[in-house]
Amino acid sequence: MEEIDKFFNDKNDVRSDVEIDRSQVGEYLEAVKAFSRLTYQSLYVIDYQTRAFEYVSDNPLFLCGKTSEEVKELGYAFYFQNVKPEDVELLIKINEAGFEFYENIPVDERKLYSISYDFYLINGKKNRVLVNHKLTPMFLTEGGQIWKALCIVSLSNNTSSGNVVVSREGSDALWKYDPEVNRWEKDEKVKLSQREYEILSLYASGLTINEIGDKLFISADTVKFHRKKLFEKIGVNNIAEALAYAKTNKLL
Repeated sequence: MEEIDKFFNDKNDVRSDVEIDRSQVGEYLEAVKAFSRLTYQSLYVIDYQTRAFEYVSDNPLFLCGKTSEEVKELGYAFYFQNVKPEDVELLIKINEAGFEFYENIPVDERKLYSISYDFYLINGKKNRVLVNHKLTPMFLTEGGQIWKALCIVSLSNNTSSGNVVVSREGSDALWKYDPEVNRWEKDEKVKLSQREYEILSLYASGLTINEIGDKLFISADTVKFHRKKLFEKIGVNNIAEALAYAKTNKLL
């Protein structure tokens, strides 16, 4: 399918004759499968040399009414069938910008970076579902190109497509991409105060406002005050969104 070529260029098209250290792979798919059994999120592995999905988990969120084997067989054609057209164009743009970003990262650091963005899937009932997609390199070629990448799909806590962010493991720095002007802007991860972290952690444990107050020796009104400040800081409207944001952005 010629449309699939739109997802590939000289920065992510791994030729069949390129140098690859295949000894690094081992039985990695068994680890991926084990992880998929422990998470509600959908996992799949992209092989850029074959331009295919090497593995697709059985989680139905990403499958849009298809089986995992059907999605694996479709590969990139899945996007053209199950993503709204304007978001397909957005994905192509993000794909190109993301790989250009990776070109400027030292090869020995590339596995530390991941990219996150949102787009609409059309599920089996023809409803639009906004999902968050994360991608990180698993294996590189000898020249530093991404050979295989692990992708994770979950429900997004945002309200629109885009929200493209590259982050680096062990760093507070992040880079946000604006597709309208095709530019990356450096920023920093949100930092929670100690009190905000405590309250969010206790909410995640299932405690009520009064129980949190008792646990921290503060009033329920003080809990509400800190909760309000937290919502404003991370741009959410309720505790469910706050917990989803915290999980997505590794704040807890």
